[in-house]
Amino acid sequence: MTQQQTTLKNHLLITIILALILLGCSSTRLELLEEPSHSADSAYIKHAAYSLSYNEETEQPRWVAYKLDSTELIQNYERTNTFAEDTLVLTKTANDEDYKYSGYDRGHLAPAADMAWNEQAMQESFYYSNISPQLPAFNRGIWKVLEALTRSWAQNNRSLYITCGPVFLNEDSVIGDNQIVIPTHFFKTILIYNSTEKQSIGFLLPHGRYQGDIFDFAVPVDSIEKVTGLDLYHKLPDTIEKTLEAQIEIKLWK
Repeated sequence: MTQQQTTLKNHLLITIILALILLGCSSTRLELLEEPSHSADSAYIKHAAYSLSYNEETEQPRWVAYKLDSTELIQNYERTNTFAEDTLVLTKTANDEDYKYSGYDRGHLAPAADMAWNEQAMQESFYYSNISPQLPAFNRGIWKVLEALTRSWAQNNRSLYITCGPVFLNEDSVIGDNQIVIPTHFFKTILIYNSTEKQSIGFLLPHGRYQGDIFDFAVPVDSIEKVTGLDLYHKLPDTIEKTLEAQIEIKLWK
């Protein structure tokens, strides 16, 4: 082997090593990209297919986050409809009695239909740590529409980073012995972040009946951050995060 060939070989090896290092850094940085910034003492819980931060004051999650891939849209398991307390919440969650005769649905944040690819994920989606009280007209109306629309985006775009949760604006109505606070709004943010496309969108939905266009409630992600106080998609590089969260291109989502 000539000196020139040896040099080229060494350069090639160095290039490969650097590429592998960069790939490793990228995958680490993108791990759990869907999760908002949270502290060690914020009642953080990681389940099989989603994570959450539980709010003992409202007896429901602050947020629920999960990644949804097109491969997870296969319906391998039927809904269990078996709601259960989440034993990982040390302060205890709501229970069946809190919702009985309340007039409110037990509204999923991470939808059961998004968890039908795995038996454990399906079971965990019915934990009360993934549930908020929702008016039937909302849960079976515009919230359901947004859930179905989100799945259609996952089918087309392979992977979505999703964060959702309740919002409480000057309202303290409660149900049940555990005093579950009724949300005034619900939010959902969706991020597409891959080598060919980088887009985000947020939705802030009033908790009530609505039959209009879902995009009437589309907002930039940073608007959701202002309302909720959450730091969303904080693992993105700062310049990319700032740009993605400040604007939405509705035509790309319709």
